[in-house]
Amino acid sequence: MVTSAKHLLVASTEAYCGKSATILGLNHLCRERGISVGYGQPLATDLREDFKDVQQSDNNFFTTTLGLSPEQAKSPFLTLDRHTINQRLQGEDRKNYIQALQEYVSQIEGDLILLKGPGNLWEGSIFNMSVPEIAESVDASILLVARYHPLLLVGSLRTAKKFLGDRLLGVVLNDIPPTELNTAAETIKPYLEDRDIPVLGMIPKDRILNSVSVKEIATRLNAQVLCCSEHLNWMVESLSIGAMNVNSALEYFRQRENMAVVTGGDRAELQMAALETSTHCLILTGRIPPKELIIERAESLDIPILSVDTDTLTTVEVIDGAFGKVPIREAIKVRQIEHLMKQHFNIDRLIQYLGLEVVKSI
Repeated sequence: MVTSAKHLLVASTEAYCGKSATILGLNHLCRERGISVGYGQPLATDLREDFKDVQQSDNNFFTTTLGLSPEQAKSPFLTLDRHTINQRLQGEDRKNYIQALQEYVSQIEGDLILLKGPGNLWEGSIFNMSVPEIAESVDASILLVARYHPLLLVGSLRTAKKFLGDRLLGVVLNDIPPTELNTAAETIKPYLEDRDIPVLGMIPKDRILNSVSVKEIATRLNAQVLCCSEHLNWMVESLSIGAMNVNSALEYFRQRENMAVVTGGDRAELQMAALETSTHCLILTGRIPPKELIIERAESLDIPILSVDTDTLTTVEVIDGAFGKVPIREAIKVRQIEHLMKQHFNIDRLIQYLGLEVVKSI
């Protein structure tokens, strides 16, 4: 328990930086220290037609994973879509969202209220709900999550510091490649710390967190599942294209792990080569049914086969765009997030900066 509630807005410099993962990890670390966590996402943004259904599904998984009661977790009260944006731009919507935001946050119970920010620092500004406006309205500190870009990271964080001011409590450098870990620790972190930008976490790039489930791939491709539908929870970590001769393909496939292989429905020899390597999903283009031998072999190995209408280039673009950019829905990712945050995030420093008086600690 703590003596008074605090508010922490988890924001990002751009979309898909790892806000949700950071919140999941913070919840786990705080609960270990006896700190009760509340959660809210005031603003959601997406222009997909089915977004509301997808958002509800994501919210249900997220709040269930956090282990929060209805009093501790709230769904977004404003969704930015074409309709809401046009209403605002045309002057039809003059609602005071600051007041609505304050009422929304006041209904969330917890010692530490974690708020998930919008896609970037200025998104939602036409509703007076950009990151700095949200923080100011509910008196929240800001934890900024930034995906690691060796040449661009420092400049963007220094600009963010000027934009957010003293409300910026610290930053998390996320998705750091193994080859950049020393540079991040020995050069970038000291530079930022010297400029009053505390680096509270440095999370290494992780193959599990950047993976995507076969089910997610099938959904994005609107694919027909030809076999092994019970194994759509398999995780895909890499992508390969089967467009060469068999000998070259085998050598290429053996260099990859837990991959999805995209190849033509008429390339039986490449399909078989893929099945004999570390393949978690076989994707056939052209809507050409595979030979029965391929189906039998895939079923014996529990490897799902998907059939799609799209051409190879389009199929690859859709899958490649999913890596590291899909909502967290898998238990294996949650466990990995908790492990990485425990190893690479300074929760005690965050608690100190927030001014939380922890009565019970691990």
